[in-house]
Amino acid sequence: MQNETIQVRSTDSGQLLEVLVYSKREDQIEVMVGEGVHSLKCQLFPTSNKLAYAGNIMGREIVYERSCEQVHEDLENIKPSTRRR
Repeated sequence: MQNETIQVRSTDSGQLLEVLVYSKREDQIEVMVGEGVHSLKCQLFPTSNKLAYAGNIMGREIVYERSCEQVHEDLENIKPSTRRR
């Protein structure tokens, strides 16, 4: 099994961070920020216009710049046998 990582952007500094994905659904993405004992979990939820996912970690906002539609397509490509009909 291969770990999935995604890049999120810190809104205060604009820095790109690579984070580990714990779970990914169309309505929520759970990620791990950092490594080892200094790591923290963060939940990303769709923004109001559904063009990105955003969450807060230690008072700072991070954004995954992919739309709900793009994440849905990603999930369909990973598990085509579980498609809804």
